[in-house]
Amino acid sequence: MHRCFLSAVLLPFIVLAADKKKPEPGPLLSLERIYEKSEFSSKGYSLRWLEAGQGYLRQEKSKETKDAQDIVQYDPATGKKKVLVEAAALIPKGKMKPLKLSSYTFTKDLSRLLIFTNTKRVWRRNTRGDYWVLNRDNGKLQKLGGKATESTLMFAKFSPANRNQVAYVREKNIYVENLESGQIRVLTNRASDTVINGTFDWVYEEELGLRDGFRWSPDGKAIAYWQLDEEGVPEMNMLNNVSGYYPKLISFRYPKTGETNAIGRVGVVQLKDGKTTWMKVPGDPRNHYLARMDWAENSDELLVQQLNRLQNQNKVILADAHSGEVKTVYTDKDKAWIEVRFGFTQWIGKGKQFTYVSEREGWRQLYLVSRDGKKVRKVTEGKYDIIRTLKVDEASNVLYFIASPDNATERYLYRIGLDGKRLKRLSPVDQTGSHSYNISPDAKWALHTFSNIDSPPVTNLIELPSHKVIRVMEKNQDLRDKLEKLKRPKSEFFRVKIGNGLEVDAYAVLPPHLDPKKKYPLLVYVYGEPAGQTTVNSWRGSGGLWHWMLAQQGYVVMSIDNRGTTAPRGNGWRKSIYRQVGILASKDQAAAVKQVLKDRPYLDASQVGVWGWSGGGSMTLNALFRYPDLYRVGISIAPVPNQRLYDTIYQERYMGLPKDNAEGYKNGSPITFAKNLKGKLLLVHGTTDDNVHYQGMAKLIDELVANKKQFEMLAYPNRSHSIREGRNTTLHLRTAMTDFLRRTLPSGPQ
Repeated sequence: MHRCFLSAVLLPFIVLAADKKKPEPGPLLSLERIYEKSEFSSKGYSLRWLEAGQGYLRQEKSKETKDAQDIVQYDPATGKKKVLVEAAALIPKGKMKPLKLSSYTFTKDLSRLLIFTNTKRVWRRNTRGDYWVLNRDNGKLQKLGGKATESTLMFAKFSPANRNQVAYVREKNIYVENLESGQIRVLTNRASDTVINGTFDWVYEEELGLRDGFRWSPDGKAIAYWQLDEEGVPEMNMLNNVSGYYPKLISFRYPKTGETNAIGRVGVVQLKDGKTTWMKVPGDPRNHYLARMDWAENSDELLVQQLNRLQNQNKVILADAHSGEVKTVYTDKDKAWIEVRFGFTQWIGKGKQFTYVSEREGWRQLYLVSRDGKKVRKVTEGKYDIIRTLKVDEASNVLYFIASPDNATERYLYRIGLDGKRLKRLSPVDQTGSHSYNISPDAKWALHTFSNIDSPPVTNLIELPSHKVIRVMEKNQDLRDKLEKLKRPKSEFFRVKIGNGLEVDAYAVLPPHLDPKKKYPLLVYVYGEPAGQTTVNSWRGSGGLWHWMLAQQGYVVMSIDNRGTTAPRGNGWRKSIYRQVGILASKDQAAAVKQVLKDRPYLDASQVGVWGWSGGGSMTLNALFRYPDLYRVGISIAPVPNQRLYDTIYQERYMGLPKDNAEGYKNGSPITFAKNLKGKLLLVHGTTDDNVHYQGMAKLIDELVANKKQFEMLAYPNRSHSIREGRNTTLHLRTAMTDFLRRTLPSGPQ
């Protein structure tokens, strides 16, 4: 029996059986306590803001209907509440139980409630399901879609001008339904099976954050929508080997680097006649991306953002909704790439200006652009990045945003006048860590959540701009009490010098009673790609507690952010890895590890491990293959061994086109250096991962075998990129990871 099969199939079950001994709650963490009993899960607090002055909504346990929830309206100032919709009102005719609310929306006058229920997963999110409407005036509860089969509707929305009209997507077409007459009209017509209306293909959703693909006009007379045509996009095939007696083929269109993209365009369909006018956006529709689209503060024009295929130019376009004529009013350029996911567009001054976030002057900052594009003014000055724009309060002429000018590992709320003056931090100075905010439409209130790496979230309702706490919503006191009983590891954030005047951010989780005279193994948790940052001072949930558990057992756990991650350290920091993803990053990681081994004599330089997921899985492979004498052990989960196998939008954004950067793609791909493996390697992948395909893992295994390199492997059948589907999957995976470390990187102290 091959070693990889033994490790992957037998050993995890042996360890799992041993873990079934139920330990009494005490000072030590265990896999069972973290992942099976969920003993240390934190509670969140969510609310839904209504229109200015209407307060907010919550779903709360019903006093009248068993195992159901009412929708409750709150006054933020007083805390007074009233039941807006009783659970009993949500029981369909002939049924015994109320509908389970996955999400819901109201009309502005609160007379109609739109309910999303019975949801199904589409790629990463549950975006398909059933929609019902409750008429609060007469109590009528009706299902949308007519005789449509269950869980086939997507993105249902009330008309902003007619509370009796709802539009939705069904089977890649857009429909509008009249609630009074029951009439259902199809507004789009798919010319072929490859056409998608009102929603998106795989790559647009994953890499541009787009799923809901249509927008009502403010006057309710038209709908603007995206249309994609996947004709010519190569198909990806996966096998579901779990259900049934024969494997089931899963096929979908997926454009890998250098391959053909879908044709994208934007149209406006008029409700009166069902005719679509297509916006005359210039260029080859297969070689640009319509990354953002919405109505331009009226019902006559759209604002469209057009990225070129290299994604280093973004044209902001005004389009006439009636004629389709277009005009470019603003062009953003970058020598590397532009990230539209950090963009923020809000109209102010009754449509005279819009906001735009750009990195064009070295830092991610907010600009005001006039409607005709002739006037562009920067609002945020100084050498700091906007991490996230939250709200423009036009009444007070101010902007609220998240930033951390002095420490890239933290997150704070700032407020600045739209004239660029009166910059002020609002987050409390005695709360070091990460702050997030859900601000009300009138910017008078916010739901504020604070945490750090040692302290779980606390959520308060605050008043703005004073940041005065009105009431505590969730303190997670039960969790805090449990954490206090643990033998707590010590956490610390620090910077590491890696040469040439450069420093990288890092954090360490240290054993509770570390003896500096002894030696401890080092485990590095890595991501390292341009899509994320690991060194953020926030509560880490179950993953962080797994690191705590390892620290209790005698491991030192660290994480390091190399150049090229999303850290708010300026455009130069982030874009330095352009066309060399995996190359510069792994060099920075290795330099930082070498330095901490010098700085901390208690670390055993012969016992260094590394692990990561997705881009972190790729970085783990790069670490082991490129620096085989530095890293002894690695756990690589769902990696991209060959960058040529990943999608166009993500990989080309950071690497350029394969034909123009063949050496970069080759040298940035871990598979190129697989022959150098010396240490112990555990490979983990889901066999139906639609994001990072199992195909890449198969090619890597083939290369390792060809070079006589031994490894261990665990393939999870019919699991996706998150490897969380199926009973006990997460516990099984973490058990396998823990067992592998115990065998290959013995815990300290030595």
